[in-house]
Amino acid sequence: MKITKLKTWQVPPRWLFLKIETDEGCYGWGEPVIEGRAATVEAAVHELSDYLIGQDPHRIEHLWNIMYRAGFYRGGPILMSAIAGIDQALWDLKGRDLGVPVHQLLGGAVRDKMRMYAWTGGDRPSDVGAGAKALVEKGFTAFKMNGTPEMQIVDSHRKIDEAVARVAEARNAVGPDVGIGIDFHGRVHRPMAKALLREL
Repeated sequence: MKITKLKTWQVPPRWLFLKIETDEGCYGWGEPVIEGRAATVEAAVHELSDYLIGQDPHRIEHLWNIMYRAGFYRGGPILMSAIAGIDQALWDLKGRDLGVPVHQLLGGAVRDKMRMYAWTGGDRPSDVGAGAKALVEKGFTAFKMNGTPEMQIVDSHRKIDEAVARVAEARNAVGPDVGIGIDFHGRVHRPMAKALLREL
């Protein structure tokens, strides 16, 4: 079996999907993307295809090392995201070819069920509570939300108070037993994070 093609699809607003195809009709899917840099990662995937076309897709570790070590420059978020998506697709392809779930190839399942969460936003504080409550009504026992807008390296305590109020609104809407994940998206520098975490 040989790899014949790497096809990509950019899907708005920020996703990139990859399909690796072979000469025997077997294929695998991966997601090689960094949010906001889908086109850049897509270009890296197609550049890496030069190493992959004609290769045996079952030699996953060998191909990973070729992709990582064959170029002069290594690492970085773009290259590693491209390699990660290709790696996913290769494992998916191998699992499909062997007729087993990929977890069987990686040592077996580690759990019978997994808690799921959903995204509720949080940029508009007045919508946080309603959004969280709607997710709980759909059956979710946890959700993730934005914690705060961008903060300066040293900022006012007012922004901390606003973030605490936003999370409190969500907590009040769903009660004490629902999990809340707070995503700061790199918007909070270390000095403000110490104060914010203390208050939260």
